[in-house]
Amino acid sequence: MRRLALCLSLLALCAACAGDPAGTSPVGGVASYDALKQARDACVARGGELVQRPQTSGQRMADYGCKRK
Repeated sequence: MRRLALCLSLLALCAACAGDPAGTSPVGGVASYDALKQARDACVARGGELVQRPQTSGQRMADYGCKRK
């Protein structure tokens, strides 16, 4: 019983630490100005253009993709 409690505690601790502390995950996170700028700069460096995917709200980073020019 004690081992089970210890395992569950460690699992909960790992789950709490696994997330992005700033909440600005580039994939699927909120499409803030800074996140969009960072994604755009990375896309341009690869020779592409950051575009919003069709029929999306544009509020999440998952709504954008790098398209080749």
